[in-house]
Parts: sequence; structure tokens; C-alpha cells
Amino acid sequence: MTVTGVPHESVRQWGGVPEELSARVPAEQRGPGRGRDDVRLLVSRGTAVAHHAFRELPGLLRAGDVLVVNTSTTLAAAVDGRIGHTRVVVHFSTRGDDGRWAVELREPDGTGTTRARAGGPAGARVRLPGGARLVLEEPLARGGGRLWWGRVSPGGAVSGLLREYGRPIRYSYTERDQPLSAHQTVFALASADGAGSAEMPSAARPFTAALVAELVSRGVLFAPVVLHTGVASAEVHEPPYPERFAVPGASARLIEGVRAAGRRVIAVGTTAVRAVESAAGADGVVRARAGWTDLVVTPARGVRVVDGLLTGLHEPQASHLLMLEAVAGRAAIERGYEEALRARYLWHEFGDLHLLLPEEGPDAQHCSGNQL
Repeated sequence: MTVTGVPHESVRQWGGVPEELSARVPAEQRGPGRGRDDVRLLVSRGTAVAHHAFRELPGLLRAGDVLVVNTSTTLAAAVDGRIGHTRVVVHFSTRGDDGRWAVELREPDGTGTTRARAGGPAGARVRLPGGARLVLEEPLARGGGRLWWGRVSPGGAVSGLLREYGRPIRYSYTERDQPLSAHQTVFALASADGAGSAEMPSAARPFTAALVAELVSRGVLFAPVVLHTGVASAEVHEPPYPERFAVPGASARLIEGVRAAGRRVIAVGTTAVRAVESAAGADGVVRARAGWTDLVVTPARGVRVVDGLLTGLHEPQASHLLMLEAVAGRAAIERGYEEALRARYLWHEFGDLHLLLPEEGPDAQHCSGNQL
């Protein structure tokens, strides 16, 4: 889910992520004895910033807080194909209700598939492994664009195609392809219909079973939701597009109970924000809901449910920064990103995390991390 127009000077001024601040491999591959949770955690309470290890998260939350987590599984969504004699890479982005898939075509460059290729025309055929064919039918958005609805034949069995021939989507800032297991989170649950996320809901990646157990032992609650995120490689000036989501009744009731008790609702990732905010009515009450959402959370729209957010560090063009501003305010985001750049935090799906919490009053217990 991406839009453009991010106003943050502190992020926009450098024009993009400095190459040396891109996380090129998962944390557990950066040295012997390292684990998924060996990442740093920047904590913002208003404009107050502190630095922690991610493993310190249980001490930063309170009994009764609820973490909203996305249980969507990551698909091996990149498949090699050919149009005539030209090699392409197909990114399977989103499964439609009618069996079609929203797809994008990318040009292989040997270091990830970072160059977009114009989709279409309608009726264009892509030869896929195992004798399958992808036929492009119509643009996902009016006026064309990267993403097209397409249908795979014979039989439309995309799940089997991805299992046998697919690989996780990656971009050139990473060092090499990683196994699909490196792109799954501890919360991921396979969907019976083969749906999933084209790219990992990465804010949850550093969680381990041991860390989840510690959080539970401290009284932190978990509310599972689903949002099957599409490809995150949107080009400039593209509108957002719908994604499938579900908020189960049990999670809706838990969230409302936590709110009634005066506790905090903290989303793990922007996908969890989009899902739970899509399930909130105009009265702000979260109810069981499933379907498609085209919600874009901006400061003008605001948030109705979420008090805090655990998220990665986002590029200056990403609409996620507008969502972060809606949750925490512009000053907090500008200050946090200034500090993340100064302290050389790592970006992207294998990088460090940013915890945005409500600003505390003078009598509240403050974050006690070491100031760098």
C-alpha cells in the first residue's frame, strides 16, 4: 500500500536511503550466534527518543497492552517467465476473489528485480515454468499502470506454481536471494485458499517464540488480524490499491476490551494498522470485518484505534510515513528519523525497528534506554 507526497524534510532531504544503511542480509546472518531479534529498536515518545535492543521490548510494554499482529504468510511470489524471447519476472501481488491475480512484470537485472516493465496490452501472454501461461486481462487501476489483473492457465493453480517455481521477491539492496523461511514471521499462518502476502509483513520479523512467551508472561496480549499485502515496489505518483484483510470477532472484542480498560493498542507493522483501522466504524468501534480495503491512513484522516506502532524504517517516498505521522505526529517522526540517520540504523525488511508510543506525562515512567 503506497502513495506519494511525503512532507517530512528530515527524511526527504537526503533523497533516499544511504546505501550503507540498507540491511543487506537478515540479522541472524551478520555474525556467529546472532538471532532474528539481534536488531536495534528506536523508541519515540513524542519527540523524546531512546535507543534499545529489540530484545528489550517486553520491558517497554505494560501488562494489558495488546499487540495487533498480521498473520499473513509470505509467498514465494516471484516467478521467471518470457514474453516472446524476452525474459521477465512476474511478481504475483494479490489474489482476487474470482481466481485472477494482480501481477506486475519486472525486468531481471541479476541483483533483484528492480526495474518496472509496462504491463499489457490486454491479451498479452507470459510463458511460465511447467507449461503454465499468464494472460493479462485488464489494468488494476483505471488509466493503466504497473499492476494488471491476469489469469493463469491451465486451471489457475497459482499456489502450486509458486511452491514449485517461485522465490521470494527481493530488491537490489539485498546481498542475495534468501530462502522463503527467512521471509516468514513467527505469526504467519497458511491460508486455506493459497492467499498470502507478496512481501513479508516485516515489522514482525524480529519476534521469536521465546520473546512472544516472555511478552505473554508479562501480561501483554496479542490480537491476530490478516492483511495480505501486495508488492511494495510502487513507482512515483501511483495511487494506492486494495488489499484483502480480515479482523476476526475474537480480536475485535479483545481490542475493544483493552480500550475500555484504558490500555494501549499497539500495531505491529503498517499492515496491522490498515487492517484494524479498516475494521473500525465511524464511531471508532472495532468490529469483525473481512473483505477488501483501500484505506489510506493519513494525518488528515487520523487513527481511530491505534495508540502506538512498531514498524521498520521507511523510504522518503513511502506513504507509510504519513501513517506514522497520523499515529505519532509530525514532530515525533521528524525527530525519530533524524536520530535514526545519525545513529546509523538499518533500513528495509531485514533492518532495525522503530517503536512509536504515546507521549507520557511528567508523572509517568519514562523510557530508560541509553542515549547514543
